[in-house]
Amino acid sequence: MKLSFRILDWEEEKPYELLLMADPSKAMVDEYLSRGVCFIAEYEGEMVGEFVLLKTRPETVEIVNIAVQEELQGQGVGRHMIKEAIEAARRLGCKTVEIGTGNSSFHQLKLYQRCGFRIVGVDRDFFVRHYEEEIFEGGIRCVDMIRLSLDLDTVPRQDEK
Repeated sequence: MKLSFRILDWEEEKPYELLLMADPSKAMVDEYLSRGVCFIAEYEGEMVGEFVLLKTRPETVEIVNIAVQEELQGQGVGRHMIKEAIEAARRLGCKTVEIGTGNSSFHQLKLYQRCGFRIVGVDRDFFVRHYEEEIFEGGIRCVDMIRLSLDLDTVPRQDEK
């Protein structure tokens, strides 16, 4: 599947259907959208996914939201989007890409590690502190945020492969 990517224009309608798949708090989504850059993944002119990059420290960017249309999950779209996020981070002059996910998000943890991310920590009770409603995935309560990081020096550029 050949995806194209573009930055969401400020005047465009926000893709909340996708954004809220990855983060159920509209308030949290609106907060980091105001500070970050939202990239849209399109296939044959149709929006199929999104990710949001947020510069957190010098030379560091975090993927704070990433989602793929449900019917396309498991087909490599997420992996392709992460690779694009890594290249976008390089274009921003970053050396590190970070991402976090819930302790109950097994598919995401697997994907991020397959893309080269390494677990660097756990933010205990993150989802208890920041979300009013409880979140469950596969019958497991999402309580802690698993933090992962990728050193861009360890990942070949897409054009070098």
